[in-house]
Amino acid sequence: MAERGPRGRQVFIDRARQLRRQQTGAEGVLWYHLRDRRLLNFRFKRQHRIGPYIVDFFCREYRLIIEVDGGQHSDQVEQDQLRTHFLESRGLTVVRFWNDDVLANIDGVLEAILNHLAPTSP
Repeated sequence: MAERGPRGRQVFIDRARQLRRQQTGAEGVLWYHLRDRRLLNFRFKRQHRIGPYIVDFFCREYRLIIEVDGGQHSDQVEQDQLRTHFLESRGLTVVRFWNDDVLANIDGVLEAILNHLAPTSP
């Protein structure tokens, strides 16, 4: 668990900045479509802190977290489950996509995200 207090906050800020600078190719592709309200005017933040975690993308208005997972996640299934449980226990929805899905099928990924954001729209 992270340090508490002003220094602990700075640790998270520094880590989020580092993650933004070192984003994966798939994160970059998805961020291109989510940034500046490009996806039907929904606002997303990138590398956003929630509790002890930094999530890839977060739409506060709809309490939706988007995680883009690379191959290393197949080795950390239990950690991802604990993380998802923590986030969902706070009323958030977590949607995960594999890097390959984002890179090979961005339209399908965006459609899946829209289904979580506007489930009643046509």
